[in-house]
Amino acid sequence: MATAPRQVWTWDITKLLGPRTWTYYHLYVVLDLFSRYVVGWLVAERESAALAKRLLTETCARQGIEPGALTLHQDRGSPMTSKTFAQQCATLGVTKSFSRPRVSNDNPYSESQFKTLKYRPDFPPRFDDLAHAEAHCRDFVDWYNQEHHHLALGLMTPFDVHHGLALDKWHRRAEALAAAFEVNPKRFPQGLPKPPPLPTAVWINKPAPTTITAEPQPQLAHSVQ
Repeated sequence: MATAPRQVWTWDITKLLGPRTWTYYHLYVVLDLFSRYVVGWLVAERESAALAKRLLTETCARQGIEPGALTLHQDRGSPMTSKTFAQQCATLGVTKSFSRPRVSNDNPYSESQFKTLKYRPDFPPRFDDLAHAEAHCRDFVDWYNQEHHHLALGLMTPFDVHHGLALDKWHRRAEALAAAFEVNPKRFPQGLPKPPPLPTAVWINKPAPTTITAEPQPQLAHSVQ
């Protein structure tokens, strides 16, 4: 569970078709679970634990992550489970969380972000070269972070939520709606309108409610390894 930015990140790698059959580029994306903000990304010609290590190290430094402050969720691909990557997580004080074995939907936020990328009208059927893939992904990340009004974020952008701007914008929206209601309340048969709520907590596989009282457990969706 994440209740604020920079508590839990999720990351994954997706393939981008290259110029010829059986050629691919690999897009690595690190996503903040709470804000959906892309905190780090790169495009490479291969999947590599060394590249994943570099991406995590640079992203933690850029985001000012202190040891012990971050949980990193991932699936069980070879870069994620490599000793090289595990050692770097330990060095940075990053706690690892893994998807369950043989479960395909345990990293839904990364998968959703990749779907947004690939379903946009400007997504090309193939990329001409690595530079083409990098340029397209850079434009997409800028749009996704700065302009994409995310339904799960109360129609705020990931940038707004990640940088603490969302609450002020929510109040300004509420004031605008209240002013419109005062001028012409008949336009709003359901009463005074309010903006969509902002997120307060984000889960991966939120536990079902139970009536059984149990010992308090750490608020993580997966076992930490």
